[in-house]
Amino acid sequence: MCMSESCGCDKKSCQKDTLPDSILNLSNAEDKKLKLTTYSIPDMDCAAEEQIIRMALSTIQEIHRLTFNLAERQLKVLHTCDEYIITDKLKTLDMGAQLDLTQQIPQQQQISLYYIPKMDCHAEEQIVRLALANVNEIQQLNFDLNHRQLEIVHQQGLPIINTRLEALDFGAQLIKTDQCQKPRTFDQDNIQQQRKTLQLLLLINGVLFFIEFISGIIASSTGLIADSLDMFADAAVYGIALYVVGKAAKYQLKAAHLSGWIQLGLACMVIFDVIRRFLIGSEPQSMLMIGIGLLALIANITCLLLLSNHKENGAHMKASWIFSANDVIVNLGVIIAGGLVYLTESHYPDLLIGMIVSLFVLNGARKILALK
Repeated sequence: MCMSESCGCDKKSCQKDTLPDSILNLSNAEDKKLKLTTYSIPDMDCAAEEQIIRMALSTIQEIHRLTFNLAERQLKVLHTCDEYIITDKLKTLDMGAQLDLTQQIPQQQQISLYYIPKMDCHAEEQIVRLALANVNEIQQLNFDLNHRQLEIVHQQGLPIINTRLEALDFGAQLIKTDQCQKPRTFDQDNIQQQRKTLQLLLLINGVLFFIEFISGIIASSTGLIADSLDMFADAAVYGIALYVVGKAAKYQLKAAHLSGWIQLGLACMVIFDVIRRFLIGSEPQSMLMIGIGLLALIANITCLLLLSNHKENGAHMKASWIFSANDVIVNLGVIIAGGLVYLTESHYPDLLIGMIVSLFVLNGARKILALK
């Protein structure tokens, strides 16, 4: 949903400065109906121009959502105002905006509840989000990973939603569709706070990935290297979620697939390294394993604390909390493996935890690459 801002003047007088009275009178006389208007904008081909358009339209409070497709140079506007108000705003930008189509959309929202048995982690949530990203009729997604359910607030569009979910092969089943009598609203301030939290999580996981990866090489520990991949997987999920906001579905898929291929390559590399060390032997440094494992544990506990204030503000934030809680378990596994290496003077505990975590990351990469 587009977040509107005040233009600093009386709304009615501001409109009179830019629009003919005849259009204003017509707009005020009509019952406000939800419309979806599609524009072709030949000179809109980068994120900077997208932001210029967002700023230009931010003063129109009747705009509910903007969907940009930079690859096709197309903009779709979900609104309740007269489309000529939007058209006039766009023409002032001199980007060649042309109105292609305006469709009436029923005001009443629908809420569809899906059961998705194979959706049980944050990575799969992001896959579902990407699959549904360019469905214009969708207004809100509410995830419940604990019960593997997805609630979708939408305007019609049920067939395409079903098709997109079925293509993921997660076993999605439509439980029910109800009419929503009262339109749902979004707390933009809370969304911004959540975004800042996710940015901090991305930073923490990204830094720890490099620290653990390099330390794993120095310590000859596949456990540390594999744990660093888990950190990378987390950072990739958060990074994709932040990067693709407002971007076309084409770029969303490219970003997701790039992350998936990187995870796949690194996981295969570690699995190969585990096999190599099993055959020729290795001498992992237990103290370094324990020390870096403790550092990663502290980092993930910090992530849990950051998320604790948001875990009730939507299922996606709760999922992030669960995701970080699982990482704490992995960190404890690395620390325990380091202790066993010290006590037994054997490299097998390190190889075992390395293989387990690598397979976990490999499975996550497989799910991301399966997205079409």
